[in-house]
Amino acid sequence: MGQKKDLTGSEKSKIVRYLAEGCSSLKIAKLLKRDHRTIKRFIQNSQQGRKKHVDKPRRKITAHELRKVKRAAAKMPLATSLAIFQSCNITGVPKSTRCAILRDMAKVRKAERRPPLNNTHKLKRQDWAKKYLKTDFSKVLWTDEMRVSLDGPDGWARGWIGKGQRAPVRLRRQQGGGGVLVWAGIIKDELVGPFRVEDGVKLNSQSYCQFLEDTFFKQWYRKKSASFKKNMIFMQGNAPSHVSKYSTAWLARKGIKEEKLMTWPPCSPDLNPIENLWSINKCEIYKEGRRYTSLNSVWEAVVAAARNVDGEQKTLTESMDGRLLSVLAKKGCCIGR
Repeated sequence: MGQKKDLTGSEKSKIVRYLAEGCSSLKIAKLLKRDHRTIKRFIQNSQQGRKKHVDKPRRKITAHELRKVKRAAAKMPLATSLAIFQSCNITGVPKSTRCAILRDMAKVRKAERRPPLNNTHKLKRQDWAKKYLKTDFSKVLWTDEMRVSLDGPDGWARGWIGKGQRAPVRLRRQQGGGGVLVWAGIIKDELVGPFRVEDGVKLNSQSYCQFLEDTFFKQWYRKKSASFKKNMIFMQGNAPSHVSKYSTAWLARKGIKEEKLMTWPPCSPDLNPIENLWSINKCEIYKEGRRYTSLNSVWEAVVAAARNVDGEQKTLTESMDGRLLSVLAKKGCCIGR
């Protein structure tokens, strides 16, 4: 004998209406031509309603144990509730109780992403700030590279979705993927580039210098006046390809040496205003969870984003005086970007 179909939504609505009119379950079964036991079971389940959730009482934790938990949570940031309670030799406490106790004294947070700074780094950052405190930053060219992938940074595909709507499917790429390496610079209110590094090229000292020759020097620097070249200060990060003897000597032959080549403190992306420009660009490139199917399409998006944010550079470079003062005030520690 085959299994009978469940009551449809329309049948359930009719049952409720017939009950309101005073019909018995047997009469309703005849009207709907359904088994009497099915109708009766539906009426019984509806009358029972949902069971109310009753919070179970927490396990009693003494005031002394609470103080131990609070001290352990302070000493063990980002630790699990189990690890915190085990360090206090408190056993037999269920996870729900542990979390409820910790919520009264702590919050679940992610670790902040900052460059690792030791005392030597902090001293070098302070020395750098003192050295360039009186510099005219409108004459500094800030440069850096950025990698732009097809799918965007992890965790960026988030946004508000209306009630009743399903989140769009985001397929996981099994192979292919990859991205584009982009180099650019900003000086005062002018954007230099962006320039695309040839696919598959690893930037060592030789390829980095050749890249600058083919893009930066030929397409931008050569067009500038002699007075501009005399006053411009070139800034680059501390990547091995940037600070090697080969690159330093090559830049010196181009006239970028000594005071015209800015020394850069270690682990200091928070001091480079072009990092903020990269953030603005990526927000434009990956807005609304956008993804790309080819390297050429993502490069076109980079160029379009650079045109759209044109004009933001002046505000970013004007913030340098404040950044230097913040470094000195915080004794070399990281500053907010």
